Amino acid sequence: MSLRRRRLAVVFRLAIVISVLAGIVLTALGPATVTGLLPYFTIQSNVAVGLFAGYAAWRAWQELPEPPSALKGAVTLYITITGVVYHLVLANPASPFAMPQPDRALGEALGNQFLHTVVPLLAVADWALFDQRGRLRVRYAAWWLAFPLAYLGFALVRGLIVDRYPYPFIDAGQLGYDGVSLSAVLFAFAFWLLGLLFVGIDRGLSRRPGPRPTVPAARAGADDAVPGRTAGRR
Repeated sequence: MSLRRRRLAVVFRLAIVISVLAGIVLTALGPATVTGLLPYFTIQSNVAVGLFAGYAAWRAWQELPEPPSALKGAVTLYITITGVVYHLVLANPASPFAMPQPDRALGEALGNQFLHTVVPLLAVADWALFDQRGRLRVRYAAWWLAFPLAYLGFALVRGLIVDRYPYPFIDAGQLGYDGVSLSAVLFAFAFWLLGLLFVGIDRGLSRRPGPRPTVPAARAGADDAVPGRTAGRR
């Protein structure tokens, strides 16, 4: 990675870290507390991508190799899931799992947008612009499901204890465990397809041809104008 690209990568990654911190702090200024926010996949995925971005920024600043592409693909997928599920499922009035959107104060509304929109967009842009290409494998899309499935188990066990679930599509009290199982299978399949999309984009970008070296026209003309060089080629 060139010096200019390293500097740009550091700026991008610091922007991710700042956006994560701003999103959590501004959201916590509302009715929710930090401990009340922790059980949400949104917060966990934002914290993960923030920590990873800080680590990757430090490595770029130190001129060290980029972190493993499989790990970066995982955290990028998780924060993408956060953005996609929020906008298409939770905040979409047409969705069967839409959650009521309360009137938020300005700070809380900004925090909500940082966590669900700004951070996912910055993370995907960082992955597209600075990650090393051609290192993702199809099998990674299945491996990356480990964390969402672990989160599902955590949310269900926690729900048994506190009788409260963070998202309506995993609310065993309303859907029953059969309904949650069906919901989990559908979401897992969608997340697997999203992971495959990341792998496909990575492979497509790796095949993009680089610029071909060209001989400057002035030099080519100068060579042709030197009799000794012309004769030497014959």
